[in-house]
Amino acid sequence: MRSSREPAFDEYVVDELTIEDEDSFRHVGLYADLKQVLRDAGYRFRVLPAGPAGRWECAQLLNLSFWGAATGGDVLVDRNLPADVLAHAAWHHLANRALAGEPGTPPTAGALFLGEAIASAFDLYLVGRLLGHAPESSFLETQVPAMAEAAQAAGLSADGFEALLEGVAQDPERAFADLRELLSDATAALFACDSAEAALAALVRFDDHRFASLLHHYELSNWVLYARAYARPSVDLEARVTAVERALRAAPVALDWLICEWVVP
Repeated sequence: MRSSREPAFDEYVVDELTIEDEDSFRHVGLYADLKQVLRDAGYRFRVLPAGPAGRWECAQLLNLSFWGAATGGDVLVDRNLPADVLAHAAWHHLANRALAGEPGTPPTAGALFLGEAIASAFDLYLVGRLLGHAPESSFLETQVPAMAEAAQAAGLSADGFEALLEGVAQDPERAFADLRELLSDATAALFACDSAEAALAALVRFDDHRFASLLHHYELSNWVLYARAYARPSVDLEARVTAVERALRAAPVALDWLICEWVVP
């Protein structure tokens, strides 16, 4: 039960929010499908109460620390929702629906990692779809420089990063599949480690991956720590995760499999 002193979020469904940058996503048909998924589910986003706590820094802390899909979408500062965050939340919702147990049952680590890997890899897919089509998108204005900074820190040259983006734009579906596999494999490997030495050895194994320079753009430490704190093992639920992993890796186009199995139904 909530304490009388515990502040409450305001909650809003998608159509009660102002979607920012949505015009940039008009040519991405899947975006409209994901938005409809949230409409059909009556999915609710939480907005910070007015006052000192209603700041971006507070929202960011809550989103990084308490990101379980079963508790609702990203915590927002106000009733403005970026279009990319809407899509990210939709994938979390779909993953939770497909991979979760009974209400109140803690998720498995595999389910958490798979859901986050899909949602995060879809961000890269959107980068590929928007490059050349919506160059003034606020999503690109924030996402691409952040990716460039991570890539530079990993030792990738400016020309190398430009070539990476060109490859993503040429085949966004392949980029989604490749990054999703990397994120799933890396988080699973890190979760299994019991020391910094073991974790370093695990990370080094991915140095030759196509998107290795982007790996630290994602909040992998939060994913692993959240799973260690909240996930619980379940043979049955992990079997679902394994089945989806195998299907995605075997599918000619992983995103098409997700659309057919998760989005369209």
